[in-house]
Amino acid sequence: MEKFLDYNGYQVELSLGAADFQIIPKHVLVIAIYKGGWLLTRHKIRGLEFPGGKVEEGETLEEAAKRELYEETGGKASQLIRIGTYKVNQQKPFAKAIFFAEVNFLQDKGDYLETDGPQIWSGDLKSVKEDDRFSFVMKDDVVTQSLKYLCEQGFIQK
Repeated sequence: MEKFLDYNGYQVELSLGAADFQIIPKHVLVIAIYKGGWLLTRHKIRGLEFPGGKVEEGETLEEAAKRELYEETGGKASQLIRIGTYKVNQQKPFAKAIFFAEVNFLQDKGDYLETDGPQIWSGDLKSVKEDDRFSFVMKDDVVTQSLKYLCEQGFIQK
């Protein structure tokens, strides 16, 4: 388990693989690829980030990940794998389940709710910490460590 401070100064506990926390995840983060590029969305306030959001009443984590991916990008995953969980220890702690998705189809939806829709990023994600176009969600070690894990497990190449 990794521990670090996030972009806002809160302690984060990250577990990649099988381990989980006592707090049930009520949010999802979907690290997605499409045609060799990173499938991001542009949140209207926060900027570029991977799709994700809250789990709705009666929804499984997997269903939430698929829904958020589709709502925010129009993407449909050919493969969706849960790779971990992270917990943010702020005043009201919360946990997010992390998924990896290989997207094989993007539907033009016209309306992407609180985002401006799909954004394909072909560049390196190591430099996003200094890039104001990216959301704070992309700037802590959750994304960095998750990408490292995906590489180690053979899901992606460096």
